[in-house]
Amino acid sequence: MSHSHIDENRVFVPVRFGVVTVSDTRTLAEDRSGDLLVDRISKAGHELQARDIVRDEVDAIQALVRDWTARDDIDAIILTGGTGFTGRDVTPDAIEPLYDKAMDGFSAIFHRISYEKIGTSTIQSRASAGLINQTFVFSIPGSTGACKDAWDGIFLPQFDYRHMPCNFVEIMPRLDEHLKRSGGSKSL
Repeated sequence: MSHSHIDENRVFVPVRFGVVTVSDTRTLAEDRSGDLLVDRISKAGHELQARDIVRDEVDAIQALVRDWTARDDIDAIILTGGTGFTGRDVTPDAIEPLYDKAMDGFSAIFHRISYEKIGTSTIQSRASAGLINQTFVFSIPGSTGACKDAWDGIFLPQFDYRHMPCNFVEIMPRLDEHLKRSGGSKSL
């Protein structure tokens, strides 16, 4: 049974993404997870606006996320890596305090999809998502499997304006309504 469909009467709207790999060891040349996300963003018809690698350090992650969420040309940021329980896994610890609104459902659906692939091992991920300065920010595990699951199972449909009954794209113009009323800045 399908819980959604594509409304062919709607026009596809490209979304502008930033991709961040959180790692102390990877370089762009070795970043298979970042490459997978960049490839899927492009194949889906979206735009890559920024890509970087940042060390597993709270201050460094927060500085990059604050910078990118202040930009008008980035609608969504995907951070891959640093979601586990070891000492250097600090991505959720860095970004969750910055959330204007947490997106609890993201973690629930990510774990449901992941459970089908890796069983109970999914509990070792602290996948997280929220809104920061009217920008969607997602933190997913650093494995290519996790990136594939998150993109194919969540991001691909939710960042498609034609996806019904609802999707992230159609609410993007409304995310900053409260700022428009009070004279705020960032426009979508």
